[in-house]
Amino acid sequence: MEAELRAALAEDLDQLIRLHDRELDGETLAALRAADFPGGFALLADDAGAKAAYANMAAALREPVTLDELAADYAAIYLTNSFGASPYESVWLSDEHLACDRPMFELREIYAASGWRAPDWRRRFDDHLVLQLQYLRQVLGNAMVDLEKLANFIDQHIGYWLPDWAQRVSAHCDTRFYAALAELSYIWLRHFRELLADIHDLPLPSREQMAALISRKLALDKADVAPIRFMPGGQGASW
Repeated sequence: MEAELRAALAEDLDQLIRLHDRELDGETLAALRAADFPGGFALLADDAGAKAAYANMAAALREPVTLDELAADYAAIYLTNSFGASPYESVWLSDEHLACDRPMFELREIYAASGWRAPDWRRRFDDHLVLQLQYLRQVLGNAMVDLEKLANFIDQHIGYWLPDWAQRVSAHCDTRFYAALAELSYIWLRHFRELLADIHDLPLPSREQMAALISRKLALDKADVAPIRFMPGGQGASW
């Protein structure tokens, strides 16, 4: 992938990361409106789904909305999980739907292998949406990027659960902005993955294939944890 394209895609990610990372302030909201966001994205809207997502975001930015309304939605999505749309991968992939499960540790290992780590895991666990976007941004900044590994990362991690997350957020949030942001983020990531498929011969697996792979991977992780077997009296007196 050429450096110019990688840089342009990284700029797209910078914008998405900012919008998911923290609440909107008046200055950022005004800048989005002035820039006709997301019209400047490197990944252009060239199909019906993408055109609709881009148009929905542009329309959301034209609507009057208060910062308090936006802040309430931000908190419900990213802080309190009021909508049942957790920004953590483990909640979506683990059988028990718990945070800090195996996917978090797997992502930590993936980050470490690339020489990157979450800035502060105590504030956000490694499988958070924002951190996965930041990892993608980091990888795109490397001229020696392994595009096959990048495609696999999208397929097995953020690209697998983000559609469900986006659908849940869009159905429950009160502001049109965050509904549009969820949709736009999913569409952008899908478009990016399709770009890898088109120009680097990295075909997209089906969702069924990914579901089976992820299920096998999680099952193997459980099998690796040997249960503790206790037999009364088997080790002598316990007092």
